[in-house]
Amino acid sequence: MRKKLPETYYRYASITPRYLADICAEQESLLASLKVYSRDAKTARPMFTEKGIMILSKYGLDDHTLSTSHEALRCLANVLLLNEPSRQTFAGLGFDSKAAERLKSDNRDDEFLISRILLLLTYRTKVNFEALAKQHDLTGSINEHIVRHSKNLDKNKRSESQSGPMEEAAMVETLKLMFNITHHYPSLIPRFQPAIEPLIDLLIHSPLPTPPLQPPITYIINALLNLDLAPASQSSEPTSEVVTSPLFPHANPTKVIDHMIFIFDGALKNTPERDLDAAAAPLSTLLRRAYELANSDIKAWMRGKLLPQDRDRDQPLGKGGSLSSRLLRLSCSPGLPTLRENISCLLFELSDKDADTFVQNIGYGYASGFLASHGIEFSGNATGARSLGSEGETSVNPVTGQKLSAEERGDGSGGQEMSEEEKEREAERLFVLFERLRATGVVDVVNPVQKAVDEGRFEEVP
Repeated sequence: MRKKLPETYYRYASITPRYLADICAEQESLLASLKVYSRDAKTARPMFTEKGIMILSKYGLDDHTLSTSHEALRCLANVLLLNEPSRQTFAGLGFDSKAAERLKSDNRDDEFLISRILLLLTYRTKVNFEALAKQHDLTGSINEHIVRHSKNLDKNKRSESQSGPMEEAAMVETLKLMFNITHHYPSLIPRFQPAIEPLIDLLIHSPLPTPPLQPPITYIINALLNLDLAPASQSSEPTSEVVTSPLFPHANPTKVIDHMIFIFDGALKNTPERDLDAAAAPLSTLLRRAYELANSDIKAWMRGKLLPQDRDRDQPLGKGGSLSSRLLRLSCSPGLPTLRENISCLLFELSDKDADTFVQNIGYGYASGFLASHGIEFSGNATGARSLGSEGETSVNPVTGQKLSAEERGDGSGGQEMSEEEKEREAERLFVLFERLRATGVVDVVNPVQKAVDEGRFEEVP
């Protein structure tokens, strides 16, 4: 006797493709309406419940049409953003695994929405991303997307309207997810090794906005920060031999670093100071890492790009318009606490972490604060006039870094003598600097301003 089929079989067997399309269209329309309510915590409250998360996740991650799925995923992304407990509910229902599996899809909308959902799961949840990487190849999916974006990038810089805005939006979400995973799960960093060269390719060839440190450039830099950029066979002490790190391509070893310095220079010129601290600090850190990994030839080249050169010493260091002058001014800017520290560390590392070399490179005026705050000692010889080693100019002021002969010519301010007010400010600054030096206890110096006061060479004036 033949077994009777379930009643649902007879109900759905008669559904025509047209009727099914109507059902899907209605579902999509309802979810699109629901998306509007999901943007506000007050109206989205029913979606924060376990039942709400379950329904949205089933429509988003189970077998539904792509357009229906995308509408549900948009609702879900809004809900997870607005309500933190919903993230753990989503993961507790097992949908984190389904999301990781869905990221394998070669679809920009899928990439954008799933990457955003997984990114939200990196905050205040118990999601095991190491398990997602091992069981669902989450890291491999991210690498594949980075490679695709690198291949899709038109080297001729075609217009955004041709490439499509979703391409960049999806890439940005993937880059943010990659950074968070490498930050919170360092054990997964080796799995992202295949993404390094595509990321560098994106950094080199992506069109630069003005100012340059804006998305997607900022997110590409952030994604590189936590990765292992060391050369494949680097010894403990780099030599002048060829370096095999992706940062130093064999055909043109300075190409990548030169582009990074170009971006850095453009950012320092054009970014408002209120935005500069957050925008430029990661790039400064990346340049520090590059210098640490470079061989001796590339290190010398970087020092020539970033440290004051002979032409900068025709006036007190930091007074000119060169990149090194801007770096020195920003290294003591009170409004940039993060970038200020990063720049000082970069300049210190460019001086091979030697305090005396550091003072000689940038002058005691700029070096003293960093050395004192980090408890770094230096010899008294660092504050004496030193030779530049170049023809025609032999000595520089140890505090200002200016050539002594330029001081004698009165070239300290672009060929014009300082006004009385400027001289007073400079004397006050020097007084403070010498007091700092004396307070370190490293070397016993006499403050020339205090000495002049003690000898009665200062006169009270109205």
